[in-house]
Amino acid sequence: MLAIFQKGLADPPKELNSPAPMQEANPLKKPKLPQEILKDFLSFHNHNHNSFSIGFANNALLAFAPSDRSSHSIHQSRRLFCGADGIYCMFLGSLSNLCALNKQYGLSKGPNEAMFVIEAYRTLRDRGPYPAHQVLKELEGSFGFVVYDTKAASVFVALGADEVVKLFWGIGADGSVVIADNLEVIKASCAKSFAPFPTGCMYYNEKGLMSYEHPMNKMKAMPRIDSEGTMCGATFKVDVYSRISTMPRVGSEANWAIWGPQA
Repeated sequence: MLAIFQKGLADPPKELNSPAPMQEANPLKKPKLPQEILKDFLSFHNHNHNSFSIGFANNALLAFAPSDRSSHSIHQSRRLFCGADGIYCMFLGSLSNLCALNKQYGLSKGPNEAMFVIEAYRTLRDRGPYPAHQVLKELEGSFGFVVYDTKAASVFVALGADEVVKLFWGIGADGSVVIADNLEVIKASCAKSFAPFPTGCMYYNEKGLMSYEHPMNKMKAMPRIDSEGTMCGATFKVDVYSRISTMPRVGSEANWAIWGPQA
C-alpha cells in the first residue's frame, strides 16, 4: 500500500525531514516527486494484476496491491481496501475481535476490517462519543491503516503496538508525506527523510502524532544515523517524563477533533 498526501494537507513532525544535504551527484539518493513514487510502486507490484491507484486532484494519491494469495502466510500482512461516501481506508493485518466490534457499532457480520475502520472513523467524526485513542485501544490484533476523508480533508494513520505489522513514512521531493508498508519503496522515494511509523501511535493531520497507548505523554524525536553515517529522519517515542496537562471532554462539540490530549 502507498499513500501520498500533499504538503499542507498532512504535515508530519519536522524531525522526519533529514538534516543531511541531498546528494546532488547521485540522483538515486534524492527524494522523488509523487508521480515518480507512484510509478515505482506500480512497477514493484507489476506481477499483481489487481494493483491500482486513485488520485484526488493534487491533494492525495492512494495506491494498493492486494495480498498475494499464492504466497499468503501468517508472516504476510493481509491487505484490504475500502471506500464509502468519500472516505477511503487501506488496512493491513487483522482484528481478532472484529465480530464483537461490529456488534458494538451496530454493523452487520459482513464488514471486514477496512469497512469497520471507516464506520468507526465516521462515528467519531460525526458524533464524537469518546476519544479516538480509546477506540484504538479496543482493537485486538495486528493492524495498521491509513484513512483519507476527501470531504473533510482529513488524514488518519494508526499502527498497532505489537510490532507485527509495519508502516513507514517519509518526505517526498515536493514536501509531500509518503506512507507505505514497503521499506524499499520508502527508501527509494524519500532518500534519507524517512523512518518507521511508531508502534502504538496515531497521526491525525489536525492534531499531529500521538501515542494512543499513552495519550497523556508527549512524543519525542530520536536522532537516527544510518550505516553510512548520515543523519536520517528521526524515529519517535513516548516521552515518559513529559506529560500533557489537559484532556478534552468526551462527547464535546469538537467531534473528530476529540483526539485525546490537547497541546
